[in-house]
Amino acid sequence: MTKKQKKMLVRIAVAFLLYAVLLILKETGTVKGMKEFPKGFLLYLIPYLVIGWDILWKAARNIRNGQIFDENFLMTLATFGAFGVGEYAEAVAVMLFYQVGEWFQSYAVNRSRASIAELMDICPEYANMEEDGQLVQVDPYDVQTGSVIIIKPGERIPLDGVVVDGTSMIDTSALTGESVPRKVTPGSDIISGCINGNGILHVRVTKEFENSTVSKILEMVENASSKKAKVENFITRFAKYYTPVVVIAAVILAILPPVVLGGGWSNWIQRACIFLVISCPCALVISVPLSFFGGIGAASKAGVLVKGSNYLEAMADVETVVFDKTGTLTKGEFKVTEVLPEQKKRELLTLAYAAEAYSDHPIAQSIREAYLEEKKDVTPEKISDAKEISGCGICAVYRGKELLAGNGKLMQTYGISFEPYRGIGTVVYLALDGKFEGTVVISDTIKEQAPETIRLLKQSGVKKTVMLTGDKKEAGEEAAKELGIDEVYTELLPGDKVELVEQLLDEMSGSGEKRAKLAFVGDGINDAPVLGRADVGIAMGSMGSDAAIEAADIVLMDDDTAKIAKITAIARKTIRIVRQNIVFALAVKALVLVLGAFGMANMWEAVFADVGVAVIAILNAMRALKTDGSK
Repeated sequence: MTKKQKKMLVRIAVAFLLYAVLLILKETGTVKGMKEFPKGFLLYLIPYLVIGWDILWKAARNIRNGQIFDENFLMTLATFGAFGVGEYAEAVAVMLFYQVGEWFQSYAVNRSRASIAELMDICPEYANMEEDGQLVQVDPYDVQTGSVIIIKPGERIPLDGVVVDGTSMIDTSALTGESVPRKVTPGSDIISGCINGNGILHVRVTKEFENSTVSKILEMVENASSKKAKVENFITRFAKYYTPVVVIAAVILAILPPVVLGGGWSNWIQRACIFLVISCPCALVISVPLSFFGGIGAASKAGVLVKGSNYLEAMADVETVVFDKTGTLTKGEFKVTEVLPEQKKRELLTLAYAAEAYSDHPIAQSIREAYLEEKKDVTPEKISDAKEISGCGICAVYRGKELLAGNGKLMQTYGISFEPYRGIGTVVYLALDGKFEGTVVISDTIKEQAPETIRLLKQSGVKKTVMLTGDKKEAGEEAAKELGIDEVYTELLPGDKVELVEQLLDEMSGSGEKRAKLAFVGDGINDAPVLGRADVGIAMGSMGSDAAIEAADIVLMDDDTAKIAKITAIARKTIRIVRQNIVFALAVKALVLVLGAFGMANMWEAVFADVGVAVIAILNAMRALKTDGSK
């Protein structure tokens, strides 16, 4: 509870105590004339000013600034009217319970903000640098790229960089929601905002603070509330026109019947005051943005950053999810999956290792890793006269013999008779001294959680899943079958992916009904054009890559695709809560407004229609913060 909330709670308690004392004095007849002016007016004015002075001040300030029709003006007008017709106790009660509702609102917002505020705590206060053999704390803004900083155990990592010395476990939960620490060693990339564990790390800074992960995330979180959902904008516009209309209606209700029917001014003014109290749009104006705020907070606790409530709203309507394959559904880590013939495995891996020894390509790296698993530290003889044949492979001399390593086109070029591989994967054919030796097959590996992601999405109501890949048709279709994907498009260039997403969007807009939304999930680097074109772009954040944060609407901070189903569930529950609040608030207000206009509702029922409905709506909105995506 904040200091401001505590002060407000004290004011409520004091005002309520004074109000209760006055009611007891009135009911017991201890003080005479409490219903008459000026004694009753002056006595009730004390608790009224204790609890309502800030409302009066805000109303006067807003009128001076040309912002007349708001809830402060409505409460001031309604309570002044109640005082005017001698309903002193009711005037204090309206202001008192209105402030109770405001306190609940403040408390709820504070609770919802707490989860996101935890993210704001990731901002480091200092960085350690060594000067003349001593550690000096400097502002992270002052540290240049290339500098070496020292991070002690328990300290927050201030800047993105690469570990040059030291081994430790780092806690990434503030960014990813993942509670299991990650081990870092020399050469490991680390990002700002995480907490160092039990080791001292020397880190070479790779980004200045304003371009660091923590800075980008904080900027995104701070800007999230500015991107309002359509329903939020509707409520804002609704309140803008609704409030003047009900004020004019209240004035007509207070003046027209007495003029037409004659007399009864006090009764009709009281009805008008009741009408004003009932009509205050607090429940809608407060609970709708609070619900979205709670949904964004729930997402942040799960390690998912949502850039605005408009994207949360769009996510609730997603029926088609399109995935990029490599790095999203697969690890992007190529591994040797087959060596044919099997009986010559070590010999073939030796030849492949020798041929690929100097290449930086991922396929070459996977071959070297497979060789070292088989032969450990035994290094084969080096090749000589190596030359790369574009689009085909490598030709070199190994132990005085011609060594070929590449695709089928390379074998055909050198007239080597070989047995084509019919399976799935990238193939390296090997030939030595004009004779075909065998085949090494390299494949990307599917992420363990990817099949479960597809199952959970379909379970949550997503109607179609699509995979886009640059792989060959056979490899793409095999992966889609293993994952349970509905449609797969293969052999695509980045431009083709944009065209396909455009095509899918056109298909979805064919019906006259409200168009369902399409989400695209990619790594945020190569897929930036597609992320921007989809209704909702979801990036695999790689624990906060710049490209992901810039390109996407939603960022999965730890690359866990299962969280796509979680954020879908959070979005849908948030929208359900918003709709519940809108229907409940409007229905109760409409009913009590009619009863109030016909004199069938008193001030206490008006207070419930305003404050009671607002409190119930706020408590309902707070449920969005507790959403974990499991339902």
